[in-house]
Amino acid sequence: MGALSDRLKGKVAVVTGATRGIGKGTACALAEHGATVYVTGRTVNPGGHALPGSLEETVAEVEARGGKAVAVAMDLLDEAQIAAVFAQVARDEGRLDVLVNNAMAIPDSMTQRAGFWEKPLDAEWQIWDTGARAAFIAAWHAARIMVPQGSGLIAALSGYVGVTYTYDVVFGTTKTATDRMIRDMGHELRDTGVSAVSLWQGFTYTERATENLKSVPGMASQLNSAVGSSPEFPGRVIAALAMDPQLKARSGGSFINAELAAEYGVTDKDGRTIPSLRESRGAPLWAPGDTTWSGQ
Repeated sequence: MGALSDRLKGKVAVVTGATRGIGKGTACALAEHGATVYVTGRTVNPGGHALPGSLEETVAEVEARGGKAVAVAMDLLDEAQIAAVFAQVARDEGRLDVLVNNAMAIPDSMTQRAGFWEKPLDAEWQIWDTGARAAFIAAWHAARIMVPQGSGLIAALSGYVGVTYTYDVVFGTTKTATDRMIRDMGHELRDTGVSAVSLWQGFTYTERATENLKSVPGMASQLNSAVGSSPEFPGRVIAALAMDPQLKARSGGSFINAELAAEYGVTDKDGRTIPSLRESRGAPLWAPGDTTWSGQ
């Protein structure tokens, strides 16, 4: 089966956490429009993790859809491995058009109904170290390729948790920081041709979320929730952003994926329209193009 379109043909993307879930779905969505996608993660081969999914399987899925993917093992807790991925992309492709900072550690403690003081510090800080620190490092490397070429998109996955309590203190802190980091990146990238956006994704039926539905108190009610999307839905929105000639106008902003999908005419892979939860779960704090400068 060939690509859905060739509008991203010749473009190169890096997607973190692409062994499964949103990362895998995003890789497939970008590749279906012709992009070459570097998929990164820690699980290289099938059976290497308790959850299903691996880089090998993601590449196979992309190729089955007529796309092209390159698997590169990367641990977000290892700065040298992050640097090596972008060095490989620069060497082999000579360009980078899209970075999707999707991956974040989800330790068991994150979904435990316990106070922050009762949770192990080392496990909790992995959320921050992967979801914020490593995301900044990846964006730093990406920008050093994108800015000289005068184009590119840095997309970070965030969510309603940025303003609404969900699960865990460090989880919320990390996602709020993601939104602010993108806002300030947009400010500093404003004259470069490179855009940065933060994307709010609601409940997603990833492999891990499906397992959590069975075991985490209070989540079973979402099993058949009409507001949930497939792991591919965010990638469809990111592909639409990457193809938007007016992308620059969105730089620095945080956006609800469901609302962007409505603007772009994007549906989930089963044709469903995913609703915005703005009224019940909150709205993004940062608008695009906010270049306010205090001078201090």
